[in-house]
Amino acid sequence: MKLASLAVFATFTASAGLAQDFGPALESFYRSDLSQLGSQPMILDAVRAQNALTGSYDGDRIATLDRAWQAELGQPETPTITPVLGNALSDHLRSEVEASRGTITEIIVMDAVGLNVAVSSATSDYWQGDEAKYTETYGSGPGALHLSDVELDESTGRYQGQISFTLTDPETGDPIGAITVGVDAEQLM
Repeated sequence: MKLASLAVFATFTASAGLAQDFGPALESFYRSDLSQLGSQPMILDAVRAQNALTGSYDGDRIATLDRAWQAELGQPETPTITPVLGNALSDHLRSEVEASRGTITEIIVMDAVGLNVAVSSATSDYWQGDEAKYTETYGSGPGALHLSDVELDESTGRYQGQISFTLTDPETGDPIGAITVGVDAEQLM
């Protein structure tokens, strides 16, 4: 029994060390492959359009929408989720995920209040505004980059992390939203 426990501890310790080595690889992937994603006109136009609708939303309205999204997960009728998951930008994001051949696991585009504009797959909530992927990017202004911890995804057995960055209006230089890209970090090594 002691040998089995020792083997599990050794695997965990090696895995934890391995997870720490992914940070530079995530940043390099952002610089080489993802930074241009935030300048795609289709993304910027969709964020601007949604900001025109949601810019006046207060906390109560955002919370109501977020609760509705969460209640719809796994349900046959999804009037809050469907317009986001089924829009043209979400279709485009799914094609970006597919073209990455497994390196990118998900993409989330958020507006100025932290609501999903488009997603490559359904997220667990509609409002990302209370999470580091939003607060440490949009909340920090143009050029902000947030790299999440890389963690073992138990469902896939793979190490995954998130790369998030501010979406900036090229005409004004103002932040307009944020984008998060989930990455299978093992494919970067």
